[in-house]
Amino acid sequence: MENPSKETLDKWHKDPNNWKWGLFYYNKEDNRLLVDKRNPNLGATINFAHPKSYLFLIGMACFFGFIIYMISLNGN
Repeated sequence: MENPSKETLDKWHKDPNNWKWGLFYYNKEDNRLLVDKRNPNLGATINFAHPKSYLFLIGMACFFGFIIYMISLNGN
């Protein structure tokens, strides 16, 4: 679905079948990589059904790993 309506997005977000263990959003029909958490005040989460979601996670881990590495170099 290219541009789903607001009603469709709300329906997907409220559907408990799209939330694994209540924490992880997994919806193959939803093209968005980042979606609001169940409580939108807590930020966003990743749509783990999106093909690029795991690349995004690996990229974030590498970024933060690099930051920690650079901080540890300055500490010595």
